Amino acid sequence: MKSVTGVFHSRSDAERAFIVMRSTGVSEDKMALLTPESSAAGLRSVPTVAAEQPGMGKAMGAVLGGAAALSGLPLIAAVMIPGVGTITAVGILGGALLAAAGASVGAVAGGKLENSMTEGLPEDELFVYEDALRKGRSVVIALAEDEATASRFRELLQTEGAEAIDAAREQWWIGLRSAEEEHYSNLGKDFSDDERFYRLGFESALHARTRCREYDQVLAEMTAEIEQLERQYPGKNVSFPFEKGYERGRDYYQHLCDESKAA
Repeated sequence: MKSVTGVFHSRSDAERAFIVMRSTGVSEDKMALLTPESSAAGLRSVPTVAAEQPGMGKAMGAVLGGAAALSGLPLIAAVMIPGVGTITAVGILGGALLAAAGASVGAVAGGKLENSMTEGLPEDELFVYEDALRKGRSVVIALAEDEATASRFRELLQTEGAEAIDAAREQWWIGLRSAEEEHYSNLGKDFSDDERFYRLGFESALHARTRCREYDQVLAEMTAEIEQLERQYPGKNVSFPFEKGYERGRDYYQHLCDESKAA
C-alpha cells in the first residue's frame, strides 16, 4: 500500500476532495478525512472522548458503528489527540490514524481495524498531519494499491487544491529551524554541517512508535537507524547530531502535550 496525502486550508475543499475521491471508486476503508475541532462545526455534533479515559475503544466503536453519514461522508468520530486537541475523523481509516497518533481508540468500529486495513499507514508522517491540524487545516489521506493509482490520487488532490505532504513537512521544519539552529550552535557545533542528521533525529522522536520515549528506551532502534545513515554517508558525523535532535524532538512533543493539558 502507498499513502497519498493532501493538506487543505479549507475544510470545505477537503470535504469536496474526499467526496470526489470516493466517487472514483476508492474504498471507504482506504480513505480518511481529518479535521480540527475549530473547523468541524459544520460536520456533525459527535461525542468527544479524551484519550486517557477508560473504555475508549468501546466508546469509539459505538460512535463509529452508529454514526449516520453526513452529506455522504461515512463514520464520524471525534477524539482528543495529545498536543493537537480535538480532531474529527471521517472513515474507519481515520480512526486507525488517530489510534496511531496516540488516541487510544483500541477497538475502533468493533475491532474492524485489522492489519490488512492499516498496512501502509505512514507513521513517519503523523506529526506533519498533526501540525497541519494544529494550524486549522484539514487532511485527506488515501491508500493506493500501486504507484500508478497513487499518482492518480495525487493529481486528483492537487486539482482540488491540496498542498502536498512534502511541502507541509518543509513548512513545519522552517517554523522550527531557527530555534533549533540556535540551540545546536550553543553546543559548539556547526548546524549547517549537521542539520540533516539533527532533523532526522528530531523527526524520529515524533514517530508514532517512539514518541514520549527517552532516547535510551529506544536505543537499539536508534542505533540501527544511525548505522544505516553512516553507511549512506560514510565519514559524516551522524551519531551526535541525531541523538541531540531526538532529545529536542522529544522535548518539543512533550511541550505540545503540556500545552494541551493546560488549555
